[in-house]
Amino acid sequence: MAEFSKDAEKLLELIGGKENVVSFTHCATRMRFVLADEKKADVKKIEELPSVKGSFTQGGQFQVIIGNKVSVFFDEFSRISRMDGVDKQEVKAAAKGKMNLLQRGVANLAEIFAPIIPAIIVGGLILGFRNIIGDIKLLEDGTKSITEVYQIWAGIYNFLWLIGEAIFVFLPVGITWSVCKKMNVDQMLGIVLGITLVSPQLMSASDYIAAVEAGEAVKTWDFGAFHINMVGYQSQVIPAILVGLVFAVFYRFLKKRVPEMISMIVVPFCSLVPAVLLAHTVIGPFGRMIGDGLASIIMAGFSSSFSWLFSGIYGLLYPLLVITGLHHSMLPIDLQTVAVMGGIYTFPVVALSNIAQASAVMAFVFLHKKDARVKEVGIPSFVSGFLGVTEPAMFGVNLKYLYPFIGAMLASGVMGIISRVFGVIANSVGVGGIPAFLSMRGDKMLLYIVCIVIDIVLAFLFTVLLSKTKLKDYGNK
Repeated sequence: MAEFSKDAEKLLELIGGKENVVSFTHCATRMRFVLADEKKADVKKIEELPSVKGSFTQGGQFQVIIGNKVSVFFDEFSRISRMDGVDKQEVKAAAKGKMNLLQRGVANLAEIFAPIIPAIIVGGLILGFRNIIGDIKLLEDGTKSITEVYQIWAGIYNFLWLIGEAIFVFLPVGITWSVCKKMNVDQMLGIVLGITLVSPQLMSASDYIAAVEAGEAVKTWDFGAFHINMVGYQSQVIPAILVGLVFAVFYRFLKKRVPEMISMIVVPFCSLVPAVLLAHTVIGPFGRMIGDGLASIIMAGFSSSFSWLFSGIYGLLYPLLVITGLHHSMLPIDLQTVAVMGGIYTFPVVALSNIAQASAVMAFVFLHKKDARVKEVGIPSFVSGFLGVTEPAMFGVNLKYLYPFIGAMLASGVMGIISRVFGVIANSVGVGGIPAFLSMRGDKMLLYIVCIVIDIVLAFLFTVLLSKTKLKDYGNK
């Protein structure tokens, strides 16, 4: 721990002292502080500390990038400050007091999806791998896929769909569970609620539409005076969020008012049954309408005659969404788009934006290759950026010196245009770095790899060119 003693002590002083710290914790690479007055933090001197690789403020938290040894730094900071760090959820709760209504909404949405993201990434990789072995004609002069030639790969292809189906078709189960976890209500009931949205008893939306178009009978629950269509919400995101929230409201309302002796019986029953009924009569159809509408708006932009321009603007501005945290609000829309349209144009652009941020740092390191401090901060940043984790690159280097950030924005804007002209489309959301090519449609993977190469070159060149302008002095002010 001694290696961080001086820096931890100095950091405490530079953030305004013990009295300015409301709470603090750490994540994989960063110290996270909620400060009573963020203006008291001397950002310039903090970033000059040997252990610090950058800093930024987001979501009401002042975050200091330390790196992989952040847990060691955290322990030393706790010892020196004689303060106890708290759980990340407590820090987030404290930070929300400093947010406006929009920021709180986005933060809550991010917390709902955070536990689900690893599963979504795994699912995207599985779909990509299945594309390679099952959809691309790689063998026998380009006439057959690997699964058509080798039975073992056909077995693997079919087996992997067991996982893919669990992740994407039954996604509402994970969402309702996460909503209940976030709202601090019974999580098992959240799982049950999610299952009622995707039960095998229910027709899928596509089967329902096909049945209606063919004039066939639609499965219903017959209540005598009225009927309810037995249609599920497989892969649907917005309906699952809304149903989960309504259930949580019912549960919390009843929990406060029902006597303890009958609470275990009354609260679960009287919150779950009405929530499920509303899910299949009002909330579900309304949520599907909202989700389909949002997905259609995005797809309309990417499918219009000006789709290349729309995609370019999206690529150019996406880094600004990341800075403000608004990129979290795009995930449910992206997943809804996948459910409705069977693919997504936004994720290829997002991944290229992340790669551009990493490439800009690589260029910055190249320009300052004699500076040991730059290499210490920059090399881990662009490596992690290429693997999809861009915060160290974006906040540790690019925003600090500005011209690498602008270079990355320009590159991702250009690549948004090129990727759309190439017609690149992803199966789903995946790893937002170089491995993103595995999430693309099989016939677009090679084109996307070409896009990645061009993206790296462009971001590198733009950054080098901008370093020769007046912008090069920004980070020295």
